[in-house]
Amino acid sequence: MTSSSKRKEEVHVVNGGLKQSTWSKAISCKAVWDEKDEFLDVVYWFRQIIAVVLGVIWGVAPLKGFLGIAIFCVINAGVLYLYFSSFQQVDEEEYGGTWELTKEGFMTSFAFPILTHTMYVWLLLQYYYY
Repeated sequence: MTSSSKRKEEVHVVNGGLKQSTWSKAISCKAVWDEKDEFLDVVYWFRQIIAVVLGVIWGVAPLKGFLGIAIFCVINAGVLYLYFSSFQQVDEEEYGGTWELTKEGFMTSFAFPILTHTMYVWLLLQYYYY
């Protein structure tokens, strides 16, 4: 028996046959992902959340230009890599390799910090000058 099938059996015994919600599995360490797309959706949405949070932080501490983009890329990719390799401990090869998981939803999340930074600055200008 492989380790992943042992983990599946343990989850069914622990849950009494009940299916966990996607978000409860997302915050559970070493969760069992029955569907590949379900885990990829979690990676995608975590990346979007990280992007919005970093966009607000970049607005408060005015990081811009190449330095802001480079730090965003490192934090965004690094946090997600730690999430799926250390916290969830999924088999990266099952999802196409480490690179496929690392770039899942990256380009769409790239626009969020720019948008939230711009909206933050716009709101500050509206508040202070009107």
